[in-house]
Amino acid sequence: MSLIFQGASALSLDAKGRLAVPARHRDALAALCSGQLTLTKHPEGCLMVFPRPAWEAFRDKVAALPMSASGWKRIFLGNAMDVDVDGAGRVLVSPELRAAAGLSKDAMLLGMGSHFELWDAQRYAAHEAEVMAQAMPDALQDFTF
Repeated sequence: MSLIFQGASALSLDAKGRLAVPARHRDALAALCSGQLTLTKHPEGCLMVFPRPAWEAFRDKVAALPMSASGWKRIFLGNAMDVDVDGAGRVLVSPELRAAAGLSKDAMLLGMGSHFELWDAQRYAAHEAEVMAQAMPDALQDFTF
């Protein structure tokens, strides 16, 4: 079973670093992976949040990378943390991963298809502004909006 996650959700981390999973994703995650998620670093300064089956597919691709990519293997696999959605629908983000993504209180959770990205809200706003200021990539030149 594969689900496509999309949309943005503004969220707040509590004092312990817990994040409430948006209600619209909670049932799907319960059905897809019993609320079992894996979080890891993203190269652009956010966190990737994978339902466990999507993580296992990603992990296998990363593990198969050649030695020349060993640094990236470390970033993706060495920082991966398995978490479960608790009874209150929350996920605990470890202090290490919160620090890596600059997460304090206000966060943005973006559905990215098979997984989510978790951004510090201010960092994401700056990233989005930077992207919007760039020329459109060739891949989008012939795209109809």
